[in-house]
Amino acid sequence: MRPPKPRRSRARAFWTAGALLAVVAAGGGYYLYGGASTSAEARLATAPAVKGDLEQNVTALGTIKPKTYVDVGTQVSGQLRKISVEIGDTVKKGDLLAQIDPTVYQTRVLGDRAQLENLKAQLAQQKAQLELDRLREHRATRLLASQAGSQDAADAASATVRIGEAKVDALEAQIKQTQATLDGDLANLGYTKIYAPMDGVVVSTSATEGQTLNANQTAPIILRIADLDTMQVWAQVAEADIPKVKVGMPVYFTTLGMPDRKFQAKVVQILPTPETVNDVVLYNVLIDVPNTERLLMTSMSAQVFFMLGSAKDALLVPAAAVRPSRTARREARNEATVRVLVNGQVENRQVKTGLSSRNQVQILEGLKEGDVVVTSPDPAAQQANRPPMPPRMF
Repeated sequence: MRPPKPRRSRARAFWTAGALLAVVAAGGGYYLYGGASTSAEARLATAPAVKGDLEQNVTALGTIKPKTYVDVGTQVSGQLRKISVEIGDTVKKGDLLAQIDPTVYQTRVLGDRAQLENLKAQLAQQKAQLELDRLREHRATRLLASQAGSQDAADAASATVRIGEAKVDALEAQIKQTQATLDGDLANLGYTKIYAPMDGVVVSTSATEGQTLNANQTAPIILRIADLDTMQVWAQVAEADIPKVKVGMPVYFTTLGMPDRKFQAKVVQILPTPETVNDVVLYNVLIDVPNTERLLMTSMSAQVFFMLGSAKDALLVPAAAVRPSRTARREARNEATVRVLVNGQVENRQVKTGLSSRNQVQILEGLKEGDVVVTSPDPAAQQANRPPMPPRMF
């Protein structure tokens, strides 16, 4: 059997390990909390307070559409004989756009006119007969007065006159009815030629030459004319932001193809009925914008910025540096706290804020240009907000 190691060797090894741990702990503490080369500024993320311009806005996505457009259709059925314009053509009000085969409507007009002429001839004949009957009635009345004629002859002559007057009235009514039918058929014949209802540009066509169009149930659309000199942006604003948007508010927007070009406009209408897209409630806000250069086209996407406010040459700090003030009064919502680095030490400072964006906040009071603010999280606040550790079970 080997003899046991002396207790003195074990004690020496224990004290040696303890000394090494103490040296390591001291070195770590010096690295973290001490040392001339490690300052608060090196350990914290900071940024200076600077002067600049700031915009506070609400953003939304939108689609560009013509403000005024007309879907041109046909009011009569028939074969589309000709389309006189193409997509992209500029047309004036009254220009001929297309023509439906007029053969059926021409024959109806000819038939109505022939019937009308026949009725007018019958009316002329009946009026002549009525004139003759009135002469006979007058003669019978004179004979009866001189007792040379009978009462029956006078009564018969009077009845014949009344019958003739009724026939004249009936023919005149038929003539009016036939004239109305003729006017309707003439209108339908006119509808076979389709004219431009407004000045604009042909932006789409929905029918082709030779196609048979049926207008008995719905009016078939042949083409669309739009006024491209004034476009309208349909911006979809979330329900959380819609109370901030007002009619007449200035806005600007950019397009995917021209991200550096800002198109200035104003809100003209807020539609009260929302749309729900993927469980998100969105309200359509309409914005008119001139398009004399024809840079904006139908169905373009737009990034819209509703201007809530702007500040020029304002004192700005990063939004991460500003925290709500716990001691602020309820009515003083613009009071906040900013951590400022002064001589290597961090101090809390009460400030008054103005406008804000996603990245920057305007400082009205409490800071000056060049002050260094801390943007990294506050360890004390993180520790205060951290949930308590559950008790250990032994």
